[in-house]
Amino acid sequence: MVPEFFDSSRDIQKHGDQLPHWQQGEVMQFVTFRLGDALPREKLRLWLDQRRVWLTHHPLPWDPATEAEYQKEFIWKLERWLDQGAGSCIFRDPSARRILTEVLMRFHGDRLEHHAWVIMPNHVHLLFRPVVTLEKLIQAWKSTSARRIGKGRIWQRNYRDTLIRDADHFANAVRYIRRNPVKAKLPADAFTLWQSPRAEHL
Repeated sequence: MVPEFFDSSRDIQKHGDQLPHWQQGEVMQFVTFRLGDALPREKLRLWLDQRRVWLTHHPLPWDPATEAEYQKEFIWKLERWLDQGAGSCIFRDPSARRILTEVLMRFHGDRLEHHAWVIMPNHVHLLFRPVVTLEKLIQAWKSTSARRIGKGRIWQRNYRDTLIRDADHFANAVRYIRRNPVKAKLPADAFTLWQSPRAEHL
């Protein structure tokens, strides 16, 4: 059976600069990527500067407590900013969300297995099991959706990924995705949520 959760004793494939992206075979991933204009430049510059200083004092690999501190200090702050709905918010438009939905689901059951995802006005959260290289999968989603939407280069260059550690982590990721539109106080016509039967039972 192919492992679905992260195992610290097994090899990890890493790619990317700064904070590397991690992949471990077909282990499940929680991934977030956003529109290029989703965060005000001044806020983003300040966030990057603060993170750069923090990282110099906390080199990888991290223990669980350090990772929790990083999440609190940097990731959740970024998530709160995204939920404020800055930028063009292209995906408030149902037709743009339909295009992205088709792109995301195109390889479901082939190059990946989706468990849950939500398209927010200016960002996307996904929980899935990749069967191919994570980097190529996300690049295909971004390039194809941008081309079909027809508004130029809409996506940020990078993305955030987290390997799923265990069943509890999986459940928390599902609930985060499900609750994100509620937390952001979005009306029903401003987001698209998809869940697998496994996710729906949580």
